[in-house]
Amino acid sequence: MERLFITGIGTDVGKTFVSAIITEALQADYWKPVQAGLEPTTDAGTVRSLVQNSVSQFFPERYRLLMPASPHAAAATEGITIQLQDFELPATQNHLLVEGAGGLLVPLAPGLLIADLVQHLGLDVVVVSRNYLGSINHTLLTLEALKARGIRVRGLVFNGEPTPATEDFIRQHTGVPLMPRVLPEAEVTPAVVSRYANEFREWFGL
Repeated sequence: MERLFITGIGTDVGKTFVSAIITEALQADYWKPVQAGLEPTTDAGTVRSLVQNSVSQFFPERYRLLMPASPHAAAATEGITIQLQDFELPATQNHLLVEGAGGLLVPLAPGLLIADLVQHLGLDVVVVSRNYLGSINHTLLTLEALKARGIRVRGLVFNGEPTPATEDFIRQHTGVPLMPRVLPEAEVTPAVVSRYANEFREWFGL
């Protein structure tokens, strides 16, 4: 069974969209350990609204924080200190997709990063990258951090318009497996997610 952690090279790179696609592709269960910001909806709520299969289960967040901010700051406003021992994977015999908060080095608490949570959970990682000025640096830094910690990269997803010069450099420099591309969409709907899910399902060999 696939046990995957989805992270991005930063915020607003399409991590939740890709999470919905892979959840649908694998008919996987979904878990968002830490949600910072509950309005207008949560990431789990977004993924649930985009997934059409009847197999996927959605496990409750371990932390639901009101403020849309870095988790360590959002938790502090509520007098909470997030601790690593508070997290354990939901019990399931199905594929499991775990969506992170922001990027790999986002702080959960003083001295505690998302990367520490990934190691604690023992998951492979899917990295979502989107092209912008500085995205090569952010993508390489994310992949280097994963390599330094001995965390396996299951695949890299490029989200957005193709940028061959950027993507070819990243691919050649890192050698990480490339997953199907996600293109800009005027509207993200269950039908759009289903279309991409077919491509990802093929990539997983299903």
